[in-house]
Amino acid sequence: MPKFLFYLLIPFSWLYGLIISFRKWLYKSGLYTRSKFDFPIICVGNITAGGTGKTPHIEWLIKNLSGHYRVAVLSRGYKRKTMGYLLSTPISTPEQIGDEPYQIKQKFLQVPVAVSENRVLGIPALLGDEPETEVVLMDDGFQHLSIQAGFNIVLCDYHRPYYNDYLLPAGLLRESKTGANRADVIIV
Repeated sequence: MPKFLFYLLIPFSWLYGLIISFRKWLYKSGLYTRSKFDFPIICVGNITAGGTGKTPHIEWLIKNLSGHYRVAVLSRGYKRKTMGYLLSTPISTPEQIGDEPYQIKQKFLQVPVAVSENRVLGIPALLGDEPETEVVLMDDGFQHLSIQAGFNIVLCDYHRPYYNDYLLPAGLLRESKTGANRADVIIV
């Protein structure tokens, strides 16, 4: 990005940072509630916009956990044409569930994959459809503060580390660098 554009966008990044900080404060103060579920939720996310390998890490977790636990995946389903909660089937299309959930479902037909833009409503719906679920893998849910995941994995691109970046729109950070402190593990 040209320097002049960066300096032009910095005030908007400060404003964005204030909004994000206020939102976090609402959750921390208890004015907004966080839902906690009585089973393991593993969240795989990042604090930067763009790809950092969340879907391949979800797939790795499926491979390593599904032999021991009944695993299900909950994703937002970016770029899908549908709304609300939807449990995928082997014949679901990317238009219905999004390209990344579609990719996961095609590789792991036995694993329930659901999409919901509202994760607080999506988890109970998924458990209603798949009551034998023992672990939910939440794809790209780190900024969904309305759910208290049991374990948070944050991914970071080696060539674009979050600690050398700036908030949107001057940089690619979805939240401040200190947001990484909520992670249980950071994978570069």
